[in-house]
Amino acid sequence: MNTTVNHPVVTQDRWMDARKSLLAREKELTQLRDRIAEERRSLPWTRVEKAYVFETPTGRRSLADLFEGRRQLLVQHFMFGPDWEQGCQSCSFMADHSDGMRVHLEHRDVTLLAVSRAPLARIEAFRSRMGWQFPWVSSHDNDFNHDFGVSFTPDEMASGAVAYNYVKQPFPSEEAPGVSVFFKDDAGDVFHTYSTYGRGVEVMMGTYNMLDLVPKGRDEHNPSYTMDWIRHHDRYEPAPVAAAGGCCHAQS
Repeated sequence: MNTTVNHPVVTQDRWMDARKSLLAREKELTQLRDRIAEERRSLPWTRVEKAYVFETPTGRRSLADLFEGRRQLLVQHFMFGPDWEQGCQSCSFMADHSDGMRVHLEHRDVTLLAVSRAPLARIEAFRSRMGWQFPWVSSHDNDFNHDFGVSFTPDEMASGAVAYNYVKQPFPSEEAPGVSVFFKDDAGDVFHTYSTYGRGVEVMMGTYNMLDLVPKGRDEHNPSYTMDWIRHHDRYEPAPVAAAGGCCHAQS
């Protein structure tokens, strides 16, 4: 029985040669990533002039208040529209990684939270269902989501193209994913330092990094929506178990 799915199987010496060749490429990628991260940190900033006020479990808070005494703020733009019954599955996949990171980020002067346009009551109900602990606030009554490129007006949607990921393009929803970064100085002024959208939000998806290590990779085959396999973590069917011998087909 062929249990290697027609993949090359070689001697240990040949495997080691191939692995060292790949290692050289991996080191190139690591060094390139470090250089790009330095360029990212060197981007100019813009001052946030608008007075955004958010609904939070402890009352109305300004953007500056959301830093919780730290200098840096990481915001997940979580797709959860005002009339939606639950948050986006893909954004939930992102958020599943947040609680484990929070304590470490906080010890590096970073506050991590999510922002959505859904009313706070719906956010809190969904957060309770999902078992998350990270802060999550509502921008239901302000322009924060629109100003940072993740919510679109009916007129923008009707035009057939919206401004997302720094270009005008068609988009299937009035809400979009993103990650934005802010800095607060000693005077209390807030600056927008960075935002990323589209596949840039994979920075929050540690599961993808793990899948990229294994033989089947991400195992995604829908070119129009690769994340169609994602479910809310409380809505998955039991994970399939391979039959003995590694055959993935039922035996008659």
